[in-house]
Amino acid sequence: MGLKGKLLGQIEISFHGDLFHEILGARPHHLPSMSSVIHEVDGQWGTQGCTTKYKYTQGGKTEAAETVMDIIDNEKKIVKYRIVKGDILNSYKSFIVTCEVETNGDDKFVTWTVVYEKLKEEIPEPLSYMEYFFTVTKELDDHHAKLNP
Repeated sequence: MGLKGKLLGQIEISFHGDLFHEILGARPHHLPSMSSVIHEVDGQWGTQGCTTKYKYTQGGKTEAAETVMDIIDNEKKIVKYRIVKGDILNSYKSFIVTCEVETNGDDKFVTWTVVYEKLKEEIPEPLSYMEYFFTVTKELDDHHAKLNP
């Protein structure tokens, strides 16, 4: 196995895709009230180049990350973050997360893509982070299902 890799995962949501995209891109400070695994969100959001700090639990550990939003495309419903500081960089030289929301009639899907480079060969692929993104997605979906039964 090499040091560089790419993980892709897709999950269906039941609430409006535009709202999911808006929460991630323009209102991430609302995430702690909707998800048990995101504890704090601080900084700036909603514009390309903004910096946001997160405290979260993944893989049973509380971690912190600082991200730069490289892309926010409201038309295509894409948000792309680059990790610039934090626990993730203890294992990965680079870690880039893209979230794309696709809506086709009643079908709404969230696609998470993680592009990474490990610091060492023996570091595992970041599957626990993909699981974390799915958990966040499911919790946001559950939160909105309770609001709109």
